[in-house]
Amino acid sequence: MSEAPVLRMESVRKTFGSTVVLRDVDLEVAPHTVTALIGASGSGKSTLLRCANLLEEIDDGAIWLDGEEITDPRADQDAVRRRIGVVFQAYNLFPHMTVLENITLAPRRVHGVGRAEAEERARELLERLGLAAKAGEYPDRLSGGQQQRVAIVRALAVRPRLLLLDEITAALDPELVGEVLAVVRGLKDEGMTMVLATHEMGFARDVADQVCFLEGGVVLERGTAEQVFVDPQQERTRRFLRRIVEAGRL
Repeated sequence: MSEAPVLRMESVRKTFGSTVVLRDVDLEVAPHTVTALIGASGSGKSTLLRCANLLEEIDDGAIWLDGEEITDPRADQDAVRRRIGVVFQAYNLFPHMTVLENITLAPRRVHGVGRAEAEERARELLERLGLAAKAGEYPDRLSGGQQQRVAIVRALAVRPRLLLLDEITAALDPELVGEVLAVVRGLKDEGMTMVLATHEMGFARDVADQVCFLEGGVVLERGTAEQVFVDPQQERTRRFLRRIVEAGRL
């Protein structure tokens, strides 16, 4: 018997003014799997992630986290967000805090973890991601790739049930992309449940258990990485991937 999904979205609709950004989106994310959201800019990938974390209020439909309907008005949204880690394109590190202080802030202030325990967890994660020597540094002393890895550590420090990654390599110089993607590969190997929006098609093909192609706020095609990248069923998906190949990005 298969495990219940960690995340389930049913008929989710989101509009901004007269613009429909998500149109009746259905999505299931199984435990310990990686779901990659692909598609052109403006297709709804980032909005889908923001709705999953309740950063955006949906207009219709429902979202469940581990079987709990988190879009129910009675749901404790702060408690929901404590179970979901999010890493954005921008690092959003506090410049006046050291790396260690950035990472331990949420565990201590939001989760009530003691300083010693929070710092021990932070140092373990920094060690794992090759940043042990940077604990006392301030963000402006780090490279972009290092800052993004710190942002990932910060998200992991609260032991999230689900990790959402929104174009986390988009702001990086090309030579720094690999070190961040290597971290995500490591998290997959450890069984972290993740949903990531990405323009890194080769990476999505390599790590994703499920790939969803979005177009105009609709999940136009979904399947395994092999199904979507090797044998796409929709003409729009084929055209999108053809352009990616021609641009040398797959």
